Amino acid sequence: MKQNEIILARHFDVSRVKGLLFDVDGTLSDTDDRLIHRISKYLAPIARLHKEQGAHHLARTLVMAMETPANTIYHLFDRVHLDQPLSKIYDWLSRKRNKKKSMQDRFWIIPGVKNMLDDFDGRMRMAVVSARDKDTTHQFLEHFELQQYFDVVVTAQTCNHTKPFPDPVIFAAEQIGLEPAQCVMIGDTIVDVKAGKSAGAQTIAVLCGFGSRRELERAGADLIVESTADIQELFTL
Repeated sequence: MKQNEIILARHFDVSRVKGLLFDVDGTLSDTDDRLIHRISKYLAPIARLHKEQGAHHLARTLVMAMETPANTIYHLFDRVHLDQPLSKIYDWLSRKRNKKKSMQDRFWIIPGVKNMLDDFDGRMRMAVVSARDKDTTHQFLEHFELQQYFDVVVTAQTCNHTKPFPDPVIFAAEQIGLEPAQCVMIGDTIVDVKAGKSAGAQTIAVLCGFGSRRELERAGADLIVESTADIQELFTL
């Protein structure tokens, strides 16, 4: 963790945190960076025409632009109670697509995550709060042997409303025997920040996924770190 981030952490109330709630994509799983890597290959010819912006930067910008309307559409479906049918369609498409992929092709893990979880094990209550479908969430956790660290796994199908509504955060806190105010929601997008804040939890945004520092600051993240593994240092200061 960088020095300026450690200074910022002094304004973050570490003493009240008893539970850690983790998003999956872009927070525990390197899914986003893998997609960006693939897209950047196709953007390489265009990037040569724009020397100030490399292919990776252009790919990341494109993926982030795609993510925002996707979250907006899901949010609108959630408001009119059509999120469950949408989730079922997504699950079906996800299973069909993933049948052709090996576990190694489908999942990457953010560097340092497993060591961080191992360090927190036994001294922090931990949960997964993801908008990903149930099947692939558990497949990711099982593939990297992470399920042992989490007391509860909340997915898109667990609650009536998913993130950015507070329901999944509140539910996860209840399941680990804590108040939302005793928890911190950790994620890479404004959806995670909004869900955590509206539930009454503190929020930590990570820059190893979709979100940019600027938009995460605007969303009101209590703390922003470069990568998920940096959180380990925050709770050992």
